[in-house]
Amino acid sequence: MTRSYPWMLLFLAAVWGASYLFIKVAVDEIEPTAMMFFRLLLAAALLVPFLLVQAGARQGVEELRNAWRPGLVLGVVNAAVPFTLIAWGEKHIDSGVAAIANATVPLFVVLLAIRFRPSERATGWRLAGVLLGFVGVGVLAGGDPETSWWAVAGTLAVVLASVAYATGALYGQLRTADTRGPVLATASMIGGALVLLPFALLQLPETMPGWKAVASVAALSVLGTTLAQLVLFRMLRLHGPARTSLVTYLLPPTALLYGVVLLDEGLTFAVLGGLALILAGVGLGSGALRLSRPAPVTQSP
Repeated sequence: MTRSYPWMLLFLAAVWGASYLFIKVAVDEIEPTAMMFFRLLLAAALLVPFLLVQAGARQGVEELRNAWRPGLVLGVVNAAVPFTLIAWGEKHIDSGVAAIANATVPLFVVLLAIRFRPSERATGWRLAGVLLGFVGVGVLAGGDPETSWWAVAGTLAVVLASVAYATGALYGQLRTADTRGPVLATASMIGGALVLLPFALLQLPETMPGWKAVASVAALSVLGTTLAQLVLFRMLRLHGPARTSLVTYLLPPTALLYGVVLLDEGLTFAVLGGLALILAGVGLGSGALRLSRPAPVTQSP
């Protein structure tokens, strides 16, 4: 069991980090809502047969029918809205910057928990971590004097996607007690695709996109959505949410590496400073990084 953990962690970091790369390649030819509709549609087309084979046709259909409401909610807040916001943001910012901005999800989970889970109120170092993370967002969005207003808007769009993801995380955590993870994943892909359908029809490309854009959407759907969802739920079952959540720290550097090596994206002090501040803030805010006071030194008698 333990031997599988690093491989699963590295796989999720690799495919989720590459998702920002795939979006950046495809968004030049395919508008955000159309791109994400096809991403969700293909993911649903792959997850539905998997679920039916795994649970049996009758039970699988029944589980999907019972999960339509949470599936629709998660399809909106955990798929359709954040996916589209990130794609729109990447029309104006580098893929690595988008990955760093999206790493703020745990900070918003902490903030939303104050309202919806008062027992998990952030105080002390956790509250300091949240504030530090948002300082990092400010550095990332406006730390470079040459940053355009469109780049600031693109960064903030990805941060807004993080709010949606955090909402989906809290809601999904409540619903997994009643519904199996693969069922929720499948239902949310269907729900998200249905929500995006009318918007996608308005943004369909006038000409057939090039092979790079088409291949990027396919890879985004098959690797970054379908396969990643299955690995994620298996990892949660085998290793628990705490160890699984460590992938959050691997995504930004992984996406930055892809962007620099494959897309010739540049690195600036604002990007590196924002990365350091946000990851430190996430570590403190989520409780993964704890700073304890040094024990008092007592003098020998």
